[in-house]
Amino acid sequence: MSKIPEFKSEAEERAFWEKHDSSRYLDWSQAESVSMPNLKPSTKTISLRLPEGLLESIKIEANKRDMPYQSLIKYWLAGHVNY
Repeated sequence: MSKIPEFKSEAEERAFWEKHDSSRYLDWSQAESVSMPNLKPSTKTISLRLPEGLLESIKIEANKRDMPYQSLIKYWLAGHVNY
């Protein structure tokens, strides 16, 4: 096994791992599975222009389901897009 170098910054480490195979530095047969049930995917805020009538209809549907309208939009999108 090769020794993992010391990095001066996260950017330097990121650049290193983009060009090097970790199997030369780590024995993956010794790795243990980890569960992180509270880990949430990172999100990005976007601006989306919708006709007022459509937004009102979405809010009504969300209210019927007792959920925030943004959550309902995300739910509908996730059901129609493979990511």
